[in-house]
Amino acid sequence: MKKGSYGAMPGAVWPVLIGISLCHLINDVMQSMLSAIYPLLRAEFSLSYAQIGVMTFAFQVTASLLQPVVGAVTDKHPQPRSLSLGMSSTFCGVLLLAYAHRYEMLLAGAMLIGIGSAVFHPESSRVARLASGGRFGTAQSLFQLGGNFGQSLGPLLAAFVVVPLGRPAVAWFAVAAAAGVAILWRVGNWAEGRRRQAASRPDTTLRLPRNIVVRSLIVLAVLTFTKNIYTASMNSYFTFFTIEKFGLGPQGAQLFLFLFLAGMAAGVMLGGILGDRIGALRIIWFSILGVLPFSLALPHVGLVPTAILVVLIGLILSSAFPAIVVFAQELVPGRVGMIAGLFFGFSFGMGGIAAAALGVLADAQGIRMVFLICSALPLLGILTIFLPRLDR
Repeated sequence: MKKGSYGAMPGAVWPVLIGISLCHLINDVMQSMLSAIYPLLRAEFSLSYAQIGVMTFAFQVTASLLQPVVGAVTDKHPQPRSLSLGMSSTFCGVLLLAYAHRYEMLLAGAMLIGIGSAVFHPESSRVARLASGGRFGTAQSLFQLGGNFGQSLGPLLAAFVVVPLGRPAVAWFAVAAAAGVAILWRVGNWAEGRRRQAASRPDTTLRLPRNIVVRSLIVLAVLTFTKNIYTASMNSYFTFFTIEKFGLGPQGAQLFLFLFLAGMAAGVMLGGILGDRIGALRIIWFSILGVLPFSLALPHVGLVPTAILVVLIGLILSSAFPAIVVFAQELVPGRVGMIAGLFFGFSFGMGGIAAAALGVLADAQGIRMVFLICSALPLLGILTIFLPRLDR
């Protein structure tokens, strides 16, 4: 077995999986807080949609550029204890967002949160696989469930804490980040000991011809690209869309965003559990074929149908992501961290680029045009036909 590719140990270690999922929740609450307070920041700093897009770009591309590098390095030289350092960077970024008095300071805070994500995601995904006991999809889903649930909490916390009390209230959430630092230090100590035991186990992972692996990784990257452009449009601009179309206030708009993110949290868990039972490829197909009718309908329906559709879209759209990560890790054995960093990083990076481009589009053509274009993106998922059947 290659150094750094943590093998499956007998029996899932649930306290570690729950701990890493909880820290993922904390990490992603901080991330979603950034996009959730965009309306507040836009009013306070007189920002354009393009400037909001650049903030998302600063956060997500910082994470995107660093995550594959962190993953590749830690595949060769595992550093489980670095998890607490990543959360420390997030802690600093949150404080900077709370007390910034210039747009450039907001960008710096966003980038610090991005650096925290870059360190956290590859190594924590590796720890989740190490603690999975062979139930890779379930472990990956539980890990991602924390992140998605954290993303769904961000808008609620922004609506009911930050909006009434003002931007300095963001600093209160740094307390949760400090708790995450302590938890991740304990998890890192456990993972270091378990990693050394796992290093002596044989590598029995399936190996495929190089051309099939490369083709499959490209297809999975395109699927991740389309899913995260759509997610970026929802995270960054759905509140503005509901305010403009339905006349909602900031709190009402945040509730609609919460419905989407809550649906994503449920879909992530469902996708991983079912993926262990029926296979990752079937879950990917379900996500692609299932979401398209709902995404196409969303820009054209009323208030109540919109609330229903965003839950269904989040549920179905997110179900494939644990399957995509597990599928990719099986394609490239021994590179758990690099694959996790590549796909989480690719996810952040493409979302950031999309957010910046969609912000420019919204300034030029209106926010409705953004959602009309994004509604057709799931059509690209038909490329799944080029993925191999690993069970063969």
